[in-house]
Amino acid sequence: MISLDFTDLGLALGMVAIAIALSAWQSLGLEWQLAIAAARTTIQLILVGYVLAIVFDPNAKNPWLVLAVLTLMLTIASIVARNRISKKIPRLLPLVWGSIFLSAALTLSYTNFLIIQPQTWYEPQYLIPLAGIVLGNAMNGAAIAGERLVNTINTNQLEIETHLSLGATPQQAVAQYRKDAVKTGLIPTLNTMMVIGVVTLPGTITGQLLSGVQPLEAAAYQILIMFMVALANITTTILVTHGLCRQFFNIEAQLKRY
Repeated sequence: MISLDFTDLGLALGMVAIAIALSAWQSLGLEWQLAIAAARTTIQLILVGYVLAIVFDPNAKNPWLVLAVLTLMLTIASIVARNRISKKIPRLLPLVWGSIFLSAALTLSYTNFLIIQPQTWYEPQYLIPLAGIVLGNAMNGAAIAGERLVNTINTNQLEIETHLSLGATPQQAVAQYRKDAVKTGLIPTLNTMMVIGVVTLPGTITGQLLSGVQPLEAAAYQILIMFMVALANITTTILVTHGLCRQFFNIEAQLKRY
């Protein structure tokens, strides 16, 4: 693999400079946002590189350190998803955290113990990258499905209360809205699966090809990852939307307003 030094990264920064110049030329007003985003990307990834260098050190393998990194990733993903859904709904963060945790635990356990089967279950070379992909996609699925469901319920309160007055249970009154939210949360995953390898080459297969892995081996890992993402996303969206529906009704089956 061809290594990149600081000179190469400096030249790569020129692409951001070109993007900023284009924004200024077109009066888009994105100059500061692009600059801040580039700075955060650089700082965050360098810090992650140093942290992962410690975690990946073969002489200092520690399951607690690996779990600490995974917990931090899970918590940040949950906070981001919660903020995109709503800040008004009480106990939303534990709901999102638990939903993403359960879906990620199911997906990673299946992959780790049945498919990859590393020498140690906490092998950071496999567990952390795969967890990052699963958590990132689960975060997006939770945010999209949750935001869609909250907005739909808030804009259809009269219809929901009509169903309730006619004898429908809370689950029946919002069943269609919940199904639509889950489908919406899965759209990015399904779209990617439909065109992967034909229109797009995702980061995993691209990164492996750049590192010298054989194309068929890289393709095999990308297939595994896409199936992992599909399972994690549908599990997360089902759990999040189920929990949100419960949050919108009190013990007397009356619709709450947020």
